[in-house]
Amino acid sequence: MKIKEIIVVEGKDDTTAIKRAVDADTIETNGSAIDEGIIEQIRLAQQTRGVIIFTDPDFPGEKIRKTITNEVAGCKHAFLSKEEARPKNGKGIGVEHASVKAIQEALEAVKEEMEAYVSDITFDDLINAGLIGGTDAKLRREKLGLHLKIGYTNGKQLHKRLQMFQITKEQFLHAMDVILEEEQAQ
Repeated sequence: MKIKEIIVVEGKDDTTAIKRAVDADTIETNGSAIDEGIIEQIRLAQQTRGVIIFTDPDFPGEKIRKTITNEVAGCKHAFLSKEEARPKNGKGIGVEHASVKAIQEALEAVKEEMEAYVSDITFDDLINAGLIGGTDAKLRREKLGLHLKIGYTNGKQLHKRLQMFQITKEQFLHAMDVILEEEQAQ
């Protein structure tokens, strides 16, 4: 599988994992303190070939994703679940630990960032679905992010991410139906 866009990852081990799974070029941020030189490389990549941000499903990875999104418009996003990014020994989390299949599936399900989209999903919809507040809210957000392939977010960022990836109310409600059916089956 050949990827036209340049994939932004956190480090060398992530590049190695990506190259095991697909034929692609990468830019490494080398941590969450991204300097202006790296941002300029990402801007150039976005102008010439496009960019896919593929960071670890943890706080530093989300910080990198947010920094790049704020600086470079129109990036695409690939996400792994925490389970897919966890090594067999259970220590750590990262793209470098994901299987070839998980990486390929994440890249096939890339989401494109869109501007000026107003979702018909309201904040009240999120509260009523048990995604904000309550004992199971975090778990439900994790399941929703996995089902919609938009990654995990906290309650505050969920509405923004649903808009950013133009998730329709129909897609949202379908995903919630699946999640609620799974919960009832347990």
